[in-house]
Amino acid sequence: MRIKTTRVFERNFNVSNKKIVINRWWTRSWKTYNILYLFAFWLVTWKIDNSGKFFESWVLHIVRKYSASLRATVQRDFEEILHNLWIWWYVKVNKTEKTYIFWNRIVEFIWADDEQKLRWMKRDILYCNEANELSYKKEFFQLLIRTKYRVFIDFNPDDVDHWINQELELKRKVIEKDVEVIVSTYRDNPFLSEAEVKEIEILKNTDPLYWKIYWEWEYGKLQGLIFENINIVENIPENSEFICFWMDFWFTNDPTTIIWVYKYNSELFFDEILYRTEMTNSDIINFLKSENIWKNAEEFFADSSEPKSIEEIYRAWFNIKPVQKWPDSIMFWIDKMKEFKLNITSRSINTIKEFKKYTWQVDKEWKSLNKPIDCFNHSIDAIRYAVIMSFWRQKNIDIFIW
Repeated sequence: MRIKTTRVFERNFNVSNKKIVINRWWTRSWKTYNILYLFAFWLVTWKIDNSGKFFESWVLHIVRKYSASLRATVQRDFEEILHNLWIWWYVKVNKTEKTYIFWNRIVEFIWADDEQKLRWMKRDILYCNEANELSYKKEFFQLLIRTKYRVFIDFNPDDVDHWINQELELKRKVIEKDVEVIVSTYRDNPFLSEAEVKEIEILKNTDPLYWKIYWEWEYGKLQGLIFENINIVENIPENSEFICFWMDFWFTNDPTTIIWVYKYNSELFFDEILYRTEMTNSDIINFLKSENIWKNAEEFFADSSEPKSIEEIYRAWFNIKPVQKWPDSIMFWIDKMKEFKLNITSRSINTIKEFKKYTWQVDKEWKSLNKPIDCFNHSIDAIRYAVIMSFWRQKNIDIFIW
């Protein structure tokens, strides 16, 4: 079997004598994809590591906090890998039960928001994706004690006080000596282009805090989060008022995004519909039609720096309009957003990540510059323009329109 992997695959495969394998990752290391490659490799070879052991009847559970996040990320990626390796046709798939079976080996996807369910399910291998979303005692510990052989977890280390560091790395790794820590960064990914690497390394000088946490090998605790209290919800309330939706155009390295914006009393709700790279205008139009957006949306705003794209989509019978921009509109948006309780649907996984990373810029002496970072903001930019156009339709007119 030939597979295209980074060093993340090899380092996880070479762990043979530890109960828990922690993958502490940074953006662009392709961490999740390579761990899933390891599970696909196990599915057809019976090998989960280099110990030489073969286990004919095993159960692997892949877990994430929310069901919508699970379906939109690791489950979709796992299916893609099975297709890429030409083994999809040999695997028995049950979409209802979320199981993938090859001979006596079973891969099952479960979510962790049902505590009682976690107390009776057993397995041989466990993979907790984005494990920092889980609580320690109610969720992770219940999964751990019911796992026979090995536990893989991954997460982004943005908080030195998190239980993964405190309970596993600082305590269990020292006392029980059964924890392996694998740190991966963009340097472990040989498939990144020179342009992608250059874009990453710009952060060395523009935002040293983010460079420390997301691109270097250190734990860090984000300071100066712009929106500290974000509520994750399963659904939009039935009586919510639909405000508009926004599109942000990108192509190669950055995604095209579409965000629905709703208002309910003094709360705002955001729902991520699209977050995908390499979408042409035709792709975008077809996606909008497939979602019946042209039948539902009264207003549709997009980045005014893309007039050609806006015109092409408009000619496809969408009520798309360019957003109005003015100096200091970012600070205006931040101030208005803080007047509301902010809610994001659980399926909006990329938007949630952005809000958790969106901070004020700091200089080399770690002093705040009172200016938001220009990073991790594709969904956030979409939300910003949608909210601005809903609150303030004309520059320098101090009235707010809903």
